[in-house]
Amino acid sequence: MVKGAGPEWEKYACEFVGTFFLVFTVGCNVLGGNPVWGVTSIACTLMVCIYAMGSVSGGHFNPAVTVAVALTMKMDSWLVAGSYMLVQTIAGTLAGFCYKAMFGWQAFNLEPGAGHNWLDVMIVEVLYTYMLCFVVLCTACAKANNETGQFYGLAIGFVVVAGGYAAGSVSGGCFNPAVAFGIDISSREIGFGWCFAYLGYELAGAALAALSFYVVYPEEFRSRTGEVASVPRRAKVMFAEFIGTFFLVFTVGCNVLSGSPAGAWSIAASLMCMIYALGKVSGAHFNPAVTLSILLCGRKKITPVEAGLYVVSQLCGGLMGALTYSLVMGKVFALAPGPKYGWVSVGVAEIIFTFLLCFVVLNVATVREPSRDMFGLAIGSCVTVGGFAIGAISGGSLNPAVSFGIDTVDLIWGGSWKNCLFYTGFELIGAALASGLFYGVRPREYSKADNLASV
Repeated sequence: MVKGAGPEWEKYACEFVGTFFLVFTVGCNVLGGNPVWGVTSIACTLMVCIYAMGSVSGGHFNPAVTVAVALTMKMDSWLVAGSYMLVQTIAGTLAGFCYKAMFGWQAFNLEPGAGHNWLDVMIVEVLYTYMLCFVVLCTACAKANNETGQFYGLAIGFVVVAGGYAAGSVSGGCFNPAVAFGIDISSREIGFGWCFAYLGYELAGAALAALSFYVVYPEEFRSRTGEVASVPRRAKVMFAEFIGTFFLVFTVGCNVLSGSPAGAWSIAASLMCMIYALGKVSGAHFNPAVTLSILLCGRKKITPVEAGLYVVSQLCGGLMGALTYSLVMGKVFALAPGPKYGWVSVGVAEIIFTFLLCFVVLNVATVREPSRDMFGLAIGSCVTVGGFAIGAISGGSLNPAVSFGIDTVDLIWGGSWKNCLFYTGFELIGAALASGLFYGVRPREYSKADNLASV
């Protein structure tokens, strides 16, 4: 999808139109004062433009994405890539002046958010641009996904939901040099220059995404002799589980500590996007409870040794995600029952909604005929359900790697380290119950006759 199939002028026209609408929507939401749904509006603009024009130009609408695609040799030439970036930047700049004129020549500046500095901006812009470009490469460039699935637009667009709510208070949540230049040039009378720093951060994220794509999809690359590249399967799987869990926990922490108005929505989006990106690599568990439920269900989906490697990778990813959000936000938070609730309430909440998450995973992703396109949305939406439903009771962790990361970093900052043990116990109970019910409602998954008939 990303390479594009139209003539050159049609490609450039699509890149201009898509980038223009993206930046124009950014400006309208910011100047219109839409803190709750603004990020979702921007994400949906990106998503619909990708579905509308992706088959013509590839639907980049972002110079960082174009660089990542070019680095993975998915474009015709660097000349075409450079032309894309020029068109995108012009479109973004024009859009900046258009929304400025529409709002009576009001403007807003591109700069670090209150209480944050260049280092905080660099971290979030590198990481979420990395995530955006990585999801593009995995869902729209990798043959394993782009020849079978139609979820690429949803996955790519909703990276903006994940990063916009999580990092908006830190950097504004650009993740796109065309957005950065459009904002900065149109507001030059109140400050100018940050767009160049953002450009450097975002291109670094794009380069890291291209490198990571090589790790998880080495079969996409061939040497000059035609030999297909290879990476050991366990290395790919452990990297996939690490990076997916890292982004999940990092997004959790940034949303909580910034007081995001849509935290559960953002966290669910981060899970959904990385599931779509890495589902064909590791199964995209990103959660020891999910790994346990799949192990307990048998059917040779995962061995005990593999499950152990998954859990180690997830815990390491969760810890690194928590350390990173503590660095960016300059503070941490405790894993504990809500002010009005006790451990019985926490136990019931975590068991029930971890059960739901694991049960959905088992039914949409591990059956013989899994969901083709909706699996990531279904699994990610369990976090939307649980996060909003029990956030005030337990925080809605539903994941031992999340619990471990939050509690361990709290300990480093002078807190205590014990609550994650209780949370983990509740979450593993939910996982075990999900496995038991799955066996009850899907007996044909264990039938030898049905297994033979499906071969």
